[in-house]
Amino acid sequence: MMKQTIQAQNAPAAIGPYSHAVAAGDFLFTSGQIPLDPRTGKLAGDSIEIQARQVLDNLEAVLHANEMTFANVVKTTVFLTDLADFSVVNEIYAQRFPQDPPARSCVQVAALPGGARMEMELIACR
Repeated sequence: MMKQTIQAQNAPAAIGPYSHAVAAGDFLFTSGQIPLDPRTGKLAGDSIEIQARQVLDNLEAVLHANEMTFANVVKTTVFLTDLADFSVVNEIYAQRFPQDPPARSCVQVAALPGGARMEMELIACR
């Protein structure tokens, strides 16, 4: 199986020793994206609405770097620092996956890098 690392120009630079994603065969496995603004490298905002939109924008940039869209996504994992944000994130998430949504897990975590309220990773398939 061929493995290729993916670096997306329109996603925030990695803040550690990892790639934005790895393509392996027909699959794309992304690293978790937090709501960093790719232009500034800082959190996009404090509200969960702004952060959720930025996370999805960042993931969309990674998908596009591998010539994919949200329609290719088969599994997502969402990490929230407060499950009380679940319903708001669900509404924003549903806008990107309006039909045939992927499988998903969502968990609450103690903390995320940079004080982010949300992180998300995904698996996509051609």
